[in-house]
Amino acid sequence: MSRRLGLYVPAALVVYFACFYAAFLLKFEFVLTAAELNRFHGALPLLLASKLLVMILTGEWRRTFRYASLSDLVHVGAGAVVATILFFTLNWGLEIGPRVHRSIIVIDCALAIPAIGLLRLARRLYTEYLYPLLTNRHKPRAVIYGTDREAIAILRTIKASHPEYRVVGLIDDRCREKFSVIGGVRAFPEAMGWPKIKQKLAASHVLIPSTIPGKTVRDVLANCKRAGLKTHVIPAIHELVHGRYQLGMRDVTIADLLRREPAQLDMTRLNACVTGKRVVVTGGAGSIGTELCRQILDLRPESLVVVDQSELGVFEIENELRARPHDDVELHFVIGDITCRDSMTRVMERFRPQLMFQAAAYKHVPLMEHNPRQAILNNVFGTKRLVDLADRFEVEQFVLISTDKAVRPANVMGSTKLVAEKYVQAASARSRTKFITVRFGNVLNSTGSVVPTFRRQIAAGGPVTVTHPDIVRFFMTIPEAVQLVLQAAAIGRSGNVLILEMGDPVKIVDLAKDMIALSGARYPDDIDIVFTGLRPGEKLYEELFYEAEGHPERVHERIFCARCPAPPESQVQRHIGRLREALHAGDEESARVLAEIVAEYVAADQPTAAATKAAA
Repeated sequence: MSRRLGLYVPAALVVYFACFYAAFLLKFEFVLTAAELNRFHGALPLLLASKLLVMILTGEWRRTFRYASLSDLVHVGAGAVVATILFFTLNWGLEIGPRVHRSIIVIDCALAIPAIGLLRLARRLYTEYLYPLLTNRHKPRAVIYGTDREAIAILRTIKASHPEYRVVGLIDDRCREKFSVIGGVRAFPEAMGWPKIKQKLAASHVLIPSTIPGKTVRDVLANCKRAGLKTHVIPAIHELVHGRYQLGMRDVTIADLLRREPAQLDMTRLNACVTGKRVVVTGGAGSIGTELCRQILDLRPESLVVVDQSELGVFEIENELRARPHDDVELHFVIGDITCRDSMTRVMERFRPQLMFQAAAYKHVPLMEHNPRQAILNNVFGTKRLVDLADRFEVEQFVLISTDKAVRPANVMGSTKLVAEKYVQAASARSRTKFITVRFGNVLNSTGSVVPTFRRQIAAGGPVTVTHPDIVRFFMTIPEAVQLVLQAAAIGRSGNVLILEMGDPVKIVDLAKDMIALSGARYPDDIDIVFTGLRPGEKLYEELFYEAEGHPERVHERIFCARCPAPPESQVQRHIGRLREALHAGDEESARVLAEIVAEYVAADQPTAAATKAAA
């Protein structure tokens, strides 16, 4: 800073001297008499003293040159005006020094503002424009996809940090002009075609902002691959702030291909729902539970209690959350089983939660087919335990995380989640607690999901196994799913079954091909795909709605409210009693009774694929 003071102040005084002299020249048409020269020399010390005083009082010399911005120019302009007013007051009001024509004072101010602004920008002009011209000749040439705010932010960041690429163009499908220039870089319409863009700009890389929707990324990736261009993703600012990525360029991932436009969240309702509340998340070490904890922590609850039966999982989430800024949020980590009455009762007595998220569940479909008793114990009776405790301890709100597999379930896992949904709905009719169910499909990279499995198979050299060539699934990223779960909790009413809008279904075989391509391999030359047949409990397609829910109410741009009245509590209690008795008889009897119970629920709401598609 002392070095900056020693350089900037003398340089600024020289500039002010030149501007004052130029103002005299302009006033007298470049012919100065001896009298005007004497007036100039007599008033110069007062002018420089005024400028220097304002410079010191405003701390102008503290502002860095390397990252000079519009705010710095505004600050410079304000300082120049204040210094001019001060000089005028001293020279005309107090009659200090020889009087200077008022027009000269105005001209001096008009010259000083751009001159000092240029002095301040000189370092940035050299760093971002002149220096790259001298050093960027041999760097790989890249284009940025897009001309929106994120793309321009990337362009500015690259110019400021001088990475290994040289940006030579901006590409946008909305661009119609071939000669637009943005931030000093030419913008070209995507309609030119990627081969022509590559040839014209001699580019070898395409940089894609991470905010671009997945469908667009898929198209760009396919086109660039055909044109021989390498693609990379630049993380968005909000991803850097939340620590999801480090600053830099990364390869395109499968999440980029399935990403959608970000949802507009009602932050007022979210804050009212979470901020300042005592929150418990069960299953807090799982894929959804962990992200729930991250986003809840950002909303600043009074306390956050993470409950999970996995010691390793709780250890890892504790390390992560304690390393994040959490100010005065109390963090508590509990290893406990949701089916254990004593353990969960102690949690409720100690922490007195106002808001609970039940994300603890066994969810692996084939495994649960062979372990129906454990699926029923955890998914049904574990949820029942928490629902009953929430009612007993007068929790304000309870949110059950459910699944699309609860719609016309063809497997044990989906059946247990449907029974849990019905119990939560029945409880809403008798309790002061607001009970809400949130139902959605598959999330990327969750534990045991298809994406990590494909990734391991590709790393091993293949083949990639897909159960059926026509099998399709709904997908969304974990952060997006959790955002919408929180939004659903904020806007839902007691007894609601809220369904997240999952977008278009994705063919699993296409997902496998995309992942093979992203790994740098070729299908089927390098890595092949093998079809193994549907596993026990699997369906070709998943559904989000029952037929009776086929015209649900849209309560948010990405959230629907199903039209499904709560079942009679007597019926639900009778089913729970049958399941409890069946558990003592073993797996086969448990599965049989579960199927009979679910058949009663499904019979009242026969689903159709057409209804599902119409609603989605």
